[in-house]
Amino acid sequence: MNSFIDSSCGGSDHFSRRTLLRGAAAGGAWWLTGIAERLALAADSAPGRKKPPRSLIVIWLQGGPSQLESFDPHPGSTIGGETRAVKTAIPGIRFGSGLERTAEVADSLAVIRSVVSKEGDHERATYNMKTGFRPDPTLVHPSLGAVLCYQKRDDVEIPRHVSILPGQWPARGGYLGDQFDAFKIGDPRRPIPDVKPKVRQERFRRRLDDLFEVVEPEFVRGRMKQLDEKRTLHQNSIRRALRMMSSEQLKAFNVSDEPSSVLDAFGDTPFGRGCLAAVRLVGAGVRCVEVTLGGWDSHVNNHSAQHEQLAILDPALSSLIKELKQRGLFDDTLVLCGGEFGRTPAINSAGGRDHWPHGFSVVLAGGAIRGGAVVGETPDRAPSENRDAWERYAADRRPVEDVHATIYQALAIDYEEELITPVGRPMRVSEGTPIKEVLGRS
Repeated sequence: MNSFIDSSCGGSDHFSRRTLLRGAAAGGAWWLTGIAERLALAADSAPGRKKPPRSLIVIWLQGGPSQLESFDPHPGSTIGGETRAVKTAIPGIRFGSGLERTAEVADSLAVIRSVVSKEGDHERATYNMKTGFRPDPTLVHPSLGAVLCYQKRDDVEIPRHVSILPGQWPARGGYLGDQFDAFKIGDPRRPIPDVKPKVRQERFRRRLDDLFEVVEPEFVRGRMKQLDEKRTLHQNSIRRALRMMSSEQLKAFNVSDEPSSVLDAFGDTPFGRGCLAAVRLVGAGVRCVEVTLGGWDSHVNNHSAQHEQLAILDPALSSLIKELKQRGLFDDTLVLCGGEFGRTPAINSAGGRDHWPHGFSVVLAGGAIRGGAVVGETPDRAPSENRDAWERYAADRRPVEDVHATIYQALAIDYEEELITPVGRPMRVSEGTPIKEVLGRS
């Protein structure tokens, strides 16, 4: 663990409860050691306790999907627009038309319909949703996947944090370091770029010999004396890249060897193939996979624009849930589906809905999540028509930070822990509070 971001390494008086217990158990405070051991034992052996999920799949809907056309429809109301609703596997709960297949697996999902943020700009809101923090000019916060990979170290030959079809603002490592940035690939139908030598194998080996035997020693002697004389940081990166290039685990990226029935179920789209690749990757040990579906920014012709995207999302999301179960990965994987904000209750003069961070939907599923849980519901009239209902709704709002705290708790990551940035600044993993209604498998 890197010492400059290890909250138990000193340099700060800020400690979480878990950090204190870790220190006690390590022997620094003998009088707390017994307490720490008993608490740890109780946590691990609680009745009915299951192992936390090890991986995270983020289905990222870039542009701001409309909650009123997807997971929180109000057909026939003043805000409902043209959307119709379909019954789901959760009694009394409906999804928007276009999500018929996802509605069939709704009892495996938890829907939070009252998520709010303070960011209505695409870039800032994306940062907020991916990191759990608002943009700060003095600091870049790590994304969910970066925190997961940092906290849960393991030995995988391929990247542990992957972004498929990344948009303008892919997941980053932030102050944890660039090594936790997502590894970016496009449509899984295509080969992964730059993993095969572009010259014959013999020439490739000679180039590597020259690099390690000639260039590296000169580099170390001339410029990097503070590092290990036999190994530099970028030499480590080269060796990791070489290990990946020869790894059998690279096959997890290739969906072409899947049966046509499986490929067809996810939809014949880059996004559908990305979701199938995500299942394969977490099965191979990858910690976090983000799959992006853009095109949700519907300021004009909202109904048709949203339904075009729902036609891509529905088969992919529903098949992802089913395939995780089929392969025995559902309990080991946490799924997050959402975008940076929602769309306005009011429909504008161009038939569109504008940006709306004041109440939108996020979906969770998988290990540690209570399937069939639904939190909040958008009032069926515009705020100008029913202020009291919107005030009650606001009282039930769940800020983005709470979504992050919920995910971290489900992943058995201490969301209250403080990490120390490279400049010595203590930063909590999350500033939110877990949403208890969606935690705990039913």
